[in-house]
Amino acid sequence: MQAILYVLYGFAIFFLIYWSVLWGIHLMALVYGYWKLHRKVDLPDPETADLDGVSIIKPLYQSQEILTENLETFFKLKYSKYELLFCIQEVEDSETYALVKQLIDLYPSIDCKIFRGGEEVGVNPKINNMTPAYRAAKYPLILVSDAAIKMKEDTLLDMVIHMKDNVGLVHQMPFSNNRAGLPAILEKVYFGTSHARFYLSANLIGINCATGMSALMRKELLDKAGGFPAFGCYLAEDFFFAKSIQEQGYYTVISTQPACQNPGNSSITYFQNRISRWTKLRFAMLPHTTLLEPFSECMVAGGLASWAAYLILRFDPVVFYLVHVLCWFLCDWVLIHIVQNGALPFNKFEFLVMWLFREVSAPYIMIHSVCDPSIRWRNLRYRLQWGGVAIAETIKPIPPLQANIDCSNLLEKDPGDIDIIKCKELEYSCGKSGYYSSSSGVTSIDMYHHSNRVNTNGHSDVSSFIHDKMALLKE
Repeated sequence: MQAILYVLYGFAIFFLIYWSVLWGIHLMALVYGYWKLHRKVDLPDPETADLDGVSIIKPLYQSQEILTENLETFFKLKYSKYELLFCIQEVEDSETYALVKQLIDLYPSIDCKIFRGGEEVGVNPKINNMTPAYRAAKYPLILVSDAAIKMKEDTLLDMVIHMKDNVGLVHQMPFSNNRAGLPAILEKVYFGTSHARFYLSANLIGINCATGMSALMRKELLDKAGGFPAFGCYLAEDFFFAKSIQEQGYYTVISTQPACQNPGNSSITYFQNRISRWTKLRFAMLPHTTLLEPFSECMVAGGLASWAAYLILRFDPVVFYLVHVLCWFLCDWVLIHIVQNGALPFNKFEFLVMWLFREVSAPYIMIHSVCDPSIRWRNLRYRLQWGGVAIAETIKPIPPLQANIDCSNLLEKDPGDIDIIKCKELEYSCGKSGYYSSSSGVTSIDMYHHSNRVNTNGHSDVSSFIHDKMALLKE
């Protein structure tokens, strides 16, 4: 019995110490956020200052209702030397192509290029989509900016001046644009409180916390790591971008302006699935967070700290818990105002409801992420290995091959669509060069017989190409 008491007291002391650390993170986020975000910086004249050129890569996936509104902000940037490289994932996506082409015609002075179809270099569809643009980029700085990002006129200039000699990556802290509806409020509450708290404190102490929705990087550092193709085997390419840059002796810093996400219509289910996917990625890349992250949420941390305080200090656990939740709520209320830098688009009651919903649902999302580690992203499903390498479990249907060949032993008809042919037993894995291989020896880039995706190495027909691939596999 005495041994059990020692164990209980040991856990109680640990939880109180951990609970104190969480409040230290609160304090760091508040102070650092107040000092860093929206800080007035003396910006040089972009027309006369000697600044490096920037190649802005915009990966686009299907057309969105407000895509035009988001993309147009990049045509209005106050920066003298930049190019826009639009990457449309689907060759058949004529709607997005027409939308981008309309903007290019509207702003003929902006240097723009459109890339369609991407290049298969790994399992990450975003990397595949951006690779042709990366190869064609002509400036020393690369800005990867998602389609949902809406940018202010001086944001690019602010990011570039943060790119000091010892800095290799400048990223924006994710936030949300002012929009109507409960899902929009939930997103703003999450990105302005829980996410901002750990993002700011991690950046302050030098922990890799970069997100790829808006990140400015030195192209030479990426080239040394193998370029975009070297990161095609990871789903969290942003984490490994920053990791590679840090390993080369450079710092990663955040811009004074948060990234303004403006995705248009959303839903609570979509938001929760998104957070669940990020949680699964963190567990795969940083397994030790599996032990501590569940206890960093308000409700769980408060419950454990209340029990520990009662066991050691004989504090009333109910009063302790209520005071804990109230103080946590007030800190988050202050933090979201720091990140917003102005009035919120919702009232205090709406904030309270969405804050409580987020905090109560957080443990469920975490448990669900652990119980179902596979990731569904866009139209693919992935299985993660420790370290972050992803393996595709299913693949997107590809166009039929225009060749009269017998593929009975290699190919199978998709029961959902008799005209679609897919590779049998296809499985990606990460190679030393960042490329991928398949368990069947024939990859989707080999089989994808499209005008800008042919990779048959000079073979006159698909049949001889498959024969040679299988011969190499046997050797």
